[in-house]
Amino acid sequence: MCKDCDQYDLHYAPGAGVSRRHVLDQLAMGGLAALLSGLPAAARAIETDDETLRIGYLPITDATPLLVAHAKGYFEEEGLKVAKPELIRGWAPLIEGFTAGRFNLVHLLKPTALWLRYGGHVPVKVVAWAHTNGSALVVQGDGGVKSFADLAGKQLAVPFWYSMHNIVLQYALRKSGLTPVIKPQGATLGPKEVNLQILQPPDMPPALAAKKIDGYIVAEPFDALGELNASARVLRFTGDIWKNHPCCVVSMLQPLIETRPEWAQKVVNAIVRAEIYASQNKEEVSQLLSRDGAGYLPAPAKVVTRAMTAYTQEPAYKDVIRHPDWGNGRIDFQPWPYPSATRLIVQQLKDTKIEGDRVFLDKLDPDFVTKDLVDYALVKKALGRYPEWRRDKSVASGDPFTRQEIVAL
Repeated sequence: MCKDCDQYDLHYAPGAGVSRRHVLDQLAMGGLAALLSGLPAAARAIETDDETLRIGYLPITDATPLLVAHAKGYFEEEGLKVAKPELIRGWAPLIEGFTAGRFNLVHLLKPTALWLRYGGHVPVKVVAWAHTNGSALVVQGDGGVKSFADLAGKQLAVPFWYSMHNIVLQYALRKSGLTPVIKPQGATLGPKEVNLQILQPPDMPPALAAKKIDGYIVAEPFDALGELNASARVLRFTGDIWKNHPCCVVSMLQPLIETRPEWAQKVVNAIVRAEIYASQNKEEVSQLLSRDGAGYLPAPAKVVTRAMTAYTQEPAYKDVIRHPDWGNGRIDFQPWPYPSATRLIVQQLKDTKIEGDRVFLDKLDPDFVTKDLVDYALVKKALGRYPEWRRDKSVASGDPFTRQEIVAL
C-alpha cells in the first residue's frame, strides 16, 4: 500500500448542515447550483474592506507559484498583508471556500474555472496560468498495459470532470480507437470501452495499489507518489500529448479585481516573479515545498523532487516520452495565459464526456470565452515588469504572447 498516502487524508467529519463529503459528491455530479444555493448570500459577498491576501490551495505542485511567492516573501515585498496559505484536501471544499469569500486567491483547474463562470455564474477570472504540463497517466506496474489500446475494458480515475486530465485522457482514448464511458464500476463494458470515475487525488495511489482501479491521471506529486510507493508505472505524461498545456490557473473573483485593481496587480506581480523563480530553481523549490522543507506539501522531498525534475534524463521514461524534441519538462512554470489554449479547451470540452448538466457548455462560443474568462491586463503588466520570463524555453519564439497549440498522441 501507499505508505505516504495517509498524509493526504481527504475525508472530513460532517459538521453542522451539509458535510463536505456531500459537497464533493454534489460537485462531482455537476451539482454546482445546489452548492451555491446552500450558501447564504452574505457569505458569498466579497469582503471589500479586508485587504489581507488569503490563499487556499490543494497539496499538489500546481500550487507552486502561490506557495513560492509566500515562502520567498514576494507578496510582502509588494506591500501586501498575507495570511499563511491554507491547505485544502479536495476541490469541493476549495471551491466552497473560494465562492464564500474565505479565500481571495486560489488555483483552479482551468476547465473548472470555466465551469464556475458559465455553468454556475460565479464571477471567476483567470489572472495567470499557475504552471504548464505537470500531470501523467499512471497504470498498475504489473497490469500489462503498454499502450492506450491496452486500456480497453479498464477502470480509470480522473480528479474532476472539468479538468485538463479528463480532456487529455479522453482525447488520447478517442485517438486510440477507444470509447470513454461513465458507468457504475461493476457495469459490463464493451470491448472498446474505458470506464471513467471521479476520485480525489489523495485516494488514487491507494486505490491503484489495492487494484480497485487500473490507472489514474492526475497532477503531481501523486504520479511520483504512485511510482515510488504504489507500484505505479507512467504510461504517458500529459505534456507529451499537449505541448505545454495549461492545467491549474491562478484565479480571483472579478468584483474583487474591479474594486481593488492596484491590490490585484500586486498579487499578480508576486505570482509572476514566483513562476520565474520556480522555473529556474526546480530542485530547490521541490525541497522548499516538501514536508522536509517548509511543509507546504505533505510529501517527502524525494517524491516532490521526482515530480518536478524526473523527465527525459530518467532511463525508465525512454519509451514513455514520445516527443523529447518538444523540450518541455515534467512540470514547467509559465504565467502567460495563451488565448489559443483557452480556445482549444472549449472546443475539446464539447467532445468530452462529462457527468451532469452540460447544456451551458454546448452553447459556449470559444472566441467569447477566450476574451471573457481571462484578465490579460494584470499579467501582461507584470510580465513587462519581469521580462526574464521571455527567456523561458516554454515561451513561444517570435511573438511571446501568441503560439500555435500542438497536440499529438
